[in-house]
Amino acid sequence: MSRSSIRGCGRAIPASNGFTLIEMMVALAIFSLAALALLRLGGATATNSARLDSQAMAQLVARNIAVETLTDPEPPAFGTSGGATIDGGRRWRWSRTVARSPEARIQQIEIAVEPEAGGPGRAALIIFRRAAS
Repeated sequence: MSRSSIRGCGRAIPASNGFTLIEMMVALAIFSLAALALLRLGGATATNSARLDSQAMAQLVARNIAVETLTDPEPPAFGTSGGATIDGGRRWRWSRTVARSPEARIQQIEIAVEPEAGGPGRAALIIFRRAAS
């Protein structure tokens, strides 16, 4: 008699070569956990991608304001000023604070940008410019 059969009641019953119900349920549970982890990862990736997009856009807006400040023939006045701009199809609120640097002939200019609607996507930038003579 072969090893692949079991003897019982006078006849040979072939041995089962498949998985038991418990083995199938454990495999299904492991697969479900893996699928849920992948779904969470996909959601987190989409959220981070949107946040990084807003952050990069805010940095571009801050750099644009810095370029305008640096290319203006007259240095900006000391103090804080601000405004709003539309860039990348979104409205941004910005502020610019001009102060003296440790070197009297140089201005320190801090630029801060945030979305007008709120949410992620803030940027800050510090630049230096020669003060008025």
